[in-house]
Amino acid sequence: MVARAYSVAFHGVEARLVEVQCSLAAGIPAFSIVGLPDKAVSEARERVRAALTSLGLALPSKRITVNLSPADLIKEGSHFDLPIALAVLAAMDVLPAEEVIRQVALGELSLDGKLVPVVGALPAAIAAGEASCDLLCPRDCGAEAAWVGSVKVIAPATLLEAMNHFKGRHILPPAQPGEVSAPRAVHDLTDVKGQEKAKRAMEIAAAGRHHLFFVGEPGSGKSMMASRMAGLLPPMNAEEALETSMIHSLSGLLTKGGISRTRPFRDPHHTASMAAIVGGGRGAKPGEISLAHNGVLYMDEFPEYSRTVLETLRQPLETGKVMVARANAHVSYPCRFLLVAAANPCRCGYLTDPARACARAPICGQDYLGKISGPLWDRFDLRVEVPPVSMQALDQPPAGEPSAVIAERVAAAWAIQRQRFAGNATARLNADAEGGLLEQVAKPDAEGATLLTRAADKFKLTARGYHRVLRVARTIADLDASRDVRVTHIAEALGYRIVSELRAG
Repeated sequence: MVARAYSVAFHGVEARLVEVQCSLAAGIPAFSIVGLPDKAVSEARERVRAALTSLGLALPSKRITVNLSPADLIKEGSHFDLPIALAVLAAMDVLPAEEVIRQVALGELSLDGKLVPVVGALPAAIAAGEASCDLLCPRDCGAEAAWVGSVKVIAPATLLEAMNHFKGRHILPPAQPGEVSAPRAVHDLTDVKGQEKAKRAMEIAAAGRHHLFFVGEPGSGKSMMASRMAGLLPPMNAEEALETSMIHSLSGLLTKGGISRTRPFRDPHHTASMAAIVGGGRGAKPGEISLAHNGVLYMDEFPEYSRTVLETLRQPLETGKVMVARANAHVSYPCRFLLVAAANPCRCGYLTDPARACARAPICGQDYLGKISGPLWDRFDLRVEVPPVSMQALDQPPAGEPSAVIAERVAAAWAIQRQRFAGNATARLNADAEGGLLEQVAKPDAEGATLLTRAADKFKLTARGYHRVLRVARTIADLDASRDVRVTHIAEALGYRIVSELRAG
C-alpha cells in the first residue's frame, strides 16, 4: 500500500507542491527517504520515529520507503517532518488516507510530538489554495498562513492534536489571521536642524521612489535623515504587504503571524557579503535588497562596501528583481526598493575643510568616491552634498516641516502616479517609467526641453541620465499638482543631477 500526503518545496518566493509517498513493504526493517532530500530532511526519520514513540506508536517491522516527488527537485528544510509523519501514519492505517491526502502540511516535529514553527507558511498557504487543499501547519504559524483567505488553515500544537482532528475526535477550528502590526514609531524630520536642500531631495525621492545619494562630512546628519525616509512613504496596500510578507516569511521575520503595512527599512553594515546583500548562501535565500522590497534600503559608508557587492546592485536597481544563480539553484526574488546611499567625501571625511583635510587632498577624495563605478553612479537620480551644520543652527529650536506633513504631499503624489499607471503591468511609480511611456507622461514644455537638451550636451549626460532627469522632473511636477512638466521642474531636477564636485571622473 502507498499512502500520500502533500507538502511544499520553496523556490524563491514560490512554493512548489511536493507529493510525499510512503510505502510499507516486506523485507529487512528500514526507514529510507529518497527524492533528493538534504540533511535536515534525511534526519526526519529519527524525529518521526521518536515522535511516534512518544505517542505510544511503534513503526512496523517492515521496509518503510518515503519518496518525495518530483524526485529531481531538491528538498530542503525541517518542515517535511509533519507530512512524512502523516504519510507514514496513513500507510499504517492509523489515519484515514483520504483525509491526509487533502492536506498540504508543513511543520517540524520535536521528539515529544510537539510541532515546531517553520518558515514559509504564507507562500505555502498560497500554494495550498491553488491546489484546492487545506493547509496543516504548527499553531505558531497559523495566524500567518490564515492571511491567505482562500484556504482553510488548521494549526494544531502537537502531532496528537492533528491525529485527533483527522479522526474526528476533536475538530480544530480554522486559524485566524494575526493582527496588523501597528506602525513603528519613527523619528521626525524636525529633529534634523538645517539641511533644507537635503530634506527637499528626500521628499522628491520618496514621492517617486528615486534613488538618493548623500555626500558630506562626518556628523552632518546623513544617517539621521536616511533613518527618517521610511516615515515619508505611504503605508503599503494589500498587494504590497503580501509581496513583502512572503519574502519576510521565508526569512522568518514575521512575528506572531502579524502582517505589517509599514514599509521595511533595511540598513546592512558595509562589511556584509554579496550573499547577504543580494541573496544566496544555503538554499539561495533572499538578501537585503529583497527584504527591502517596497521599502527603503540604506547603505551607509557606500564606498566601503566591496566592489563586487556594489556592482551586483546595478541590474536589480534597473529591473526591480534579482536572479540568484548558483550551481544548484536559480531563484528570482523581487527587489523594488528605494536606495539611499551615504558617503564621506574622502576617507578622512574632511576634504571640504582645508583646516582638517589630510595631506593627500584632493586626490584622496577622487580615489575614495572613485570606488563607485560610473554605471552605478549613473543610477542615482538625486545626488546631494550635505554640508556640516553650524553650532548656531544646533542651538535653534526645531524648524522645518514635520514628517507627517511631507508624507501627506508624498501620498498625494503617489495617488496621482497610481492613477496614471493604472493597468500598467510594469510601472507603479515614476521611477518605473521608461521608453515610450516615459516620453508620454514626462514630456516637458518647449523651454524645459531646450534646457534639458543644452544641459545634456554641456554636462555629457548619458541616455540613462537624461531619462532619469525626466522622471525626477515628472515627480516634482506631481508634488506641485501640475499636469505638465515645466522648465522649473526640469531645472530643479538638473540641480540634483549635475553636482560635479561630489565625484571626480
